[in-house]
Amino acid sequence: MPYLYQDSKPRPAAHPRGARATHSSGKGYQELKQECLRRGVLFEDSDFPACNSSLFFSENPPIPFVWKRPGDIVKDPKFILGGATRTDICQGDLGDCWLLAAIASLTLNEKTLARVVPLDQNFGPDYAGIFHFQFWQHNEWLDVVIDDRLPTFKGRLVFLHSAELNEFWSALLEKAYAKLNGSYESLKGGSTIEAMEDFTGGVGEMYDVKAAPDNFYEILEKALKRCSMVGCSIDTSSAAESEARTPFGLVKGHAYSVTGIEEVSYRGRQVQLIRIRNPWGQVEWNGPWSDNSPEWRSVSPSEQRRLSQAARDDGEFWMKFEDFKVHFDKVEICNLTPDALEDSTAHKWEVTIHQGSWVRGATAGGCRNFLETFWTNPQIKLHLTEKDDGQDDCTFIAALMQKDRRKLKKLGAEMLTIGYSIYESPGRDGHLGKDFFRYHPSKARSKTYINLREVSHRFKLPPGDYILIPTTFEPHQEADFCLRIFSEKKAITEDLDENLAIDLPEPLHPTPSPRDTEEEQQFRALFEQISGKDMEISAEELEYVLNAVLKKTKNIKFKNLSLISCRNIISLMDTSGNGKLEFSEFKVFWEKMKKWINIFLQFDFDKSGSMSSYELRGALKAAGYQLNNYLLQLIVLRYSDEQFQIEFDDFLNCLIRLENASRVFQALSAKNKEFINLNIGE
Repeated sequence: MPYLYQDSKPRPAAHPRGARATHSSGKGYQELKQECLRRGVLFEDSDFPACNSSLFFSENPPIPFVWKRPGDIVKDPKFILGGATRTDICQGDLGDCWLLAAIASLTLNEKTLARVVPLDQNFGPDYAGIFHFQFWQHNEWLDVVIDDRLPTFKGRLVFLHSAELNEFWSALLEKAYAKLNGSYESLKGGSTIEAMEDFTGGVGEMYDVKAAPDNFYEILEKALKRCSMVGCSIDTSSAAESEARTPFGLVKGHAYSVTGIEEVSYRGRQVQLIRIRNPWGQVEWNGPWSDNSPEWRSVSPSEQRRLSQAARDDGEFWMKFEDFKVHFDKVEICNLTPDALEDSTAHKWEVTIHQGSWVRGATAGGCRNFLETFWTNPQIKLHLTEKDDGQDDCTFIAALMQKDRRKLKKLGAEMLTIGYSIYESPGRDGHLGKDFFRYHPSKARSKTYINLREVSHRFKLPPGDYILIPTTFEPHQEADFCLRIFSEKKAITEDLDENLAIDLPEPLHPTPSPRDTEEEQQFRALFEQISGKDMEISAEELEYVLNAVLKKTKNIKFKNLSLISCRNIISLMDTSGNGKLEFSEFKVFWEKMKKWINIFLQFDFDKSGSMSSYELRGALKAAGYQLNNYLLQLIVLRYSDEQFQIEFDDFLNCLIRLENASRVFQALSAKNKEFINLNIGE
């Protein structure tokens, strides 16, 4: 997967009203629908066809699925029946409980639900077999259209379905999300917070229940009051434990939703309870305060009604909060705003977004354990200028997300282990080099490197300038990323990409020397032998000379200079315009090449005869070329080998092309200046 650098200048947060149409035709939902109504046909989505490739990418369906529209499954299909509620979510034969737990949380907030599931669609008179849903992806809201053909077996839905057999909004939402990620199989396994963020554009925080703060109950209470989406799960110690049931009716490695938190009066004292939902729609906690437990007999009927307590096998149950902390391990909270749940004050948050890439051999440097390449990662400068109200520090959240890994599963991609480090800025501009990180410790860092889609953490730092380095754990791992910075006060961010600059010495002009050095005498003898009486060499003759000389040069690995490279050299050095090099012109080029050989040896740190592509930025800068990440990555893709090494002939080719291009650029700039001056003079 060749990743190329993306412009990572800060962007404002996206707004859902501007959701971008994603259908390959370029048409939006209404246009596609009206087109079907005019033609009297039902919509068939060519982007996500009703075939096996939309279901699985690594296997054939285990049973013969039949794609059917809701009207072919039941007599009177409804999009939403009696309001969209958490009981509309019952898991099918797909391991996407993490998604279903997020959908259950989504139903608790009408505004958020209506944004993801537009309510102006149904199976009424204007039905055309087309539906649409909106999802947030990497700072952009997308409008995803689908047809309503759903996979069935023996006339029943195979995957997500509602408890009401003629209600279809949840099954269609799952299909739209499968389309967004490439297939139904791509939805197998995940973290609830991933889908929560795709439904809201919010920012996630994770809590280890066993190490949660003392006010954890209040944190969860505040989260639900603010319409944050909350999920929870029980850890597994091995793959064999996945979806294993405990004696108390709980399922390990399974995603649950937290749907309520309340205090109840019980025998003269207040008891803290928490309500959990299993997306299976069944299999519940059987301990104290479960559906049929004796504790409920001591609670008044009015209290039970307030808590919507009913003894139904619907997957939802209450449990004592103390028991919850004993039996569950992880809580995921997706906040619709980044306000701290420990804080009672609401704030207005500033958000900036950076999009970028880790590219093998250029900007995929790995974490600080790999010092030789760590410095080549993208670097983002953060200016914290205003303290929080009444505080000495500045609060911000840094959320680093790897992009499209689920969609790329069919190509073998997995979630990478990612994280970031934050350093105090040394006060100078430009990409920081290896020595800075060798001698300066980080000021802060993500809590851990982990193979989740997003890693986020809340920081408080004194006002000042900082450098944030987003990385994968291992070097050479490629991915696109999105970095979001949420700050209570305005924070200015900028990418420390190099500005394009060329700083070459004035071109040398051939000057006759009164006496040749021994090296020049040897070259002159070889030159005369090749060139003949006219003392000029063609590209073919130059190819022979340079390959003969460079293959004997010590300490550098060299394959071969091509005829095209030699023509480029002549184009660069030929002052007479006759397409050949005189000896004096060749001498000038040789001086230039000796300088390039010395630079190459200087940046060949392991003295292997070849140079790491990660050192190319420094080597080109030493030769007078300051390049941005985009150009650097293109050059690495063109000139490095599979081990990210560059041999001298490739380095030489690169410099010759750069110098030719810079001469053209400088000539064009001079002509433009002349043109501007003439116009100003007029």
